[in-house]
Amino acid sequence: QVQLVESGGGSVQAGGSLRLSCTTSARPYAPHCMAWFRQAPGKEREVVASISTDGTANYADAVEDRFIISRDNAKNTLYLQMNSLKPEDTAIYYCASESEVGTWYVFTSFGCRLGYWGQGTQVTVPF
Repeated sequence: QVQLVESGGGSVQAGGSLRLSCTTSARPYAPHCMAWFRQAPGKEREVVASISTDGTANYADAVEDRFIISRDNAKNTLYLQMNSLKPEDTAIYYCASESEVGTWYVFTSFGCRLGYWGQGTQVTVPF
C-alpha cells in the first residue's frame, strides 16, 4: 500500500508564500502522474495543479501564475510552491498519486488515474 504524507501547511498573511511537500512511500519509486487538490469548508474538492510522468504541469485558472507544481524524483517528493496567497486559497490541500485502481481525471494536457491520497494539510490565509 502506497502512502502519501503532506507537510508544509500553516497560516500565512495574504500575499505570503508557502511550500507544500508530499512524500510517497512507493518503492521502487517511479515517476507517476500526481496532483494537488484542495477542499474549502462547504465546497467540493477541486484540482489545483497536476504533473504528468514527463513533467508536464497543468494548473487551475485560480492559481495560474501563482502556484508551481514540481517533483524531486530522487527524494520521492512532490511539491506545491504557493505564492501571492489569497484568503480564497484557504483550504485543506491533498496530494494524490497514480494507481492502477482509482478515478480517471482529465487535466488540460493529459489524463491520470488517481487512487492514492494523502491525509491533507491545512492552509489558512486570513482576511
